[in-house]
Amino acid sequence: MTVYASPTEEQVARSQALFFEGIQHFENGRLEPARICFEQCQALTPGRPSVLGNLGITLFHLRNLDAAIRVLTQATEADPSLAEAWACLGLAHEAQGRWRPAADALEKSLALVPRRHALLWVTLGQVSLRLGNLKNAERAFDRALQEDPDCAPAWSERGNLMRELLRFDEAASCFERALALGADPELNSFYLASVRGGDVPPTSPRRYVQGLFDDYAADFQSHVAEKLEYRGFEVLLKPFLGNGRRYKVLDLGCGTGLCGALIAPQADILDGVDVSIAMLEEARKHQVYRELVHADLGEFLAATTSQWDLLLAADVFVYVGDLAAILRSARRILAPGGCLAFTVELASEGKDIQLLGSLRYAHSEAYIRRLADAAGFGGVRMSSAPIRREQGTPVAGLYVYLE
Repeated sequence: MTVYASPTEEQVARSQALFFEGIQHFENGRLEPARICFEQCQALTPGRPSVLGNLGITLFHLRNLDAAIRVLTQATEADPSLAEAWACLGLAHEAQGRWRPAADALEKSLALVPRRHALLWVTLGQVSLRLGNLKNAERAFDRALQEDPDCAPAWSERGNLMRELLRFDEAASCFERALALGADPELNSFYLASVRGGDVPPTSPRRYVQGLFDDYAADFQSHVAEKLEYRGFEVLLKPFLGNGRRYKVLDLGCGTGLCGALIAPQADILDGVDVSIAMLEEARKHQVYRELVHADLGEFLAATTSQWDLLLAADVFVYVGDLAAILRSARRILAPGGCLAFTVELASEGKDIQLLGSLRYAHSEAYIRRLADAAGFGGVRMSSAPIRREQGTPVAGLYVYLE
């Protein structure tokens, strides 16, 4: 335990003046002067919860998260009634991906001041989803809407939870309400189409795909290998492995480098392209790629002039609906005798393109053959087999080779 000497009356008076000056700076958006005032105040009269709380809140708004967590932890330990300090502590943990301490701190803040904090309830719901606690997430989103029935983010988040729970009618109603309240039209229209059907968007919003995989990157390989039993990339590459040939390879949507690591021993050149910076950082760790490019897949293919022997797209086109432009671009950049190898999920009978409730696209064999012919591919080989498992059930797919 730290023992502080009692401050003099002069130090107390100076500390009080600095405290109120810091409050004024903070309320007027002058965060750095506020921080200086609260730190000087803390030096004069150490350990006061109100000072620690305001200093920690200021540090949080300055995005100095490590320092904010340290100071806010001291403040809430000294005075557990500091609701805003608990809130900022929870948000700081959430920003650093520490889901359990984030949930604990947010719950303590909301227990103290539950009303008028719809967005804080939304964040608690999001953190609960990270922890796999769907009941707590639903409760939090419902509480957010109880506090503010016009909270568009709460409607959107609740819609996605209902979608994951396969309660598609409820999900659709949530997305419609979110759109009516001005929520992001591109994202929420995409979500709505996945549960309601009708017109299928031509492709996934880039922000959705980029955000999904930036967030997913660190745990991607363990998740797909263990939970989803994903072996689609191995099946896709099997015809090219150990055949004695050498290739110039472009790994489309390379992700963390699952395909790259397998094909590298037979690649004279191996490049990768992906929309997610975090995924590219993971792929770089394999040290097999000559170049890794951060770009939208369609835009990159339309612009590149390089020639390749082998284009790979394992579990990538599930985020693209209309494949016509991509197949045309792929045909243009393939060297004579080259091959585009990719997987797609298999659409329901009678549908060419289907946006599923999983927010992934599925395609039919007839659709792929039609596009391949239109793009000028000379040979088309396909086989049907599962790509991965989802909730224990095999996901039907197509392994496609266009030559």
